[in-house]
Amino acid sequence: MPKMKTKKSAAKRFKVTGSGKLTYNKSGNRHLSTKKTPKRKRRLRKDTTISNAMSRRTKTMIQA
Repeated sequence: MPKMKTKKSAAKRFKVTGSGKLTYNKSGNRHLSTKKTPKRKRRLRKDTTISNAMSRRTKTMIQA
């Protein structure tokens, strides 16, 4: 059986931390920011971790 290929779209979006958790940047922070409140823009700047249910599936996609 050949090796499974890495899903490049997932590999670009997610990073593995030292403890093995997956982090990603929130969407909606690129443009049209004048109508968003400062509180909302602050929350969008922060990285978020993936839930445990999704992380197992995502780790197989990025071969981590």
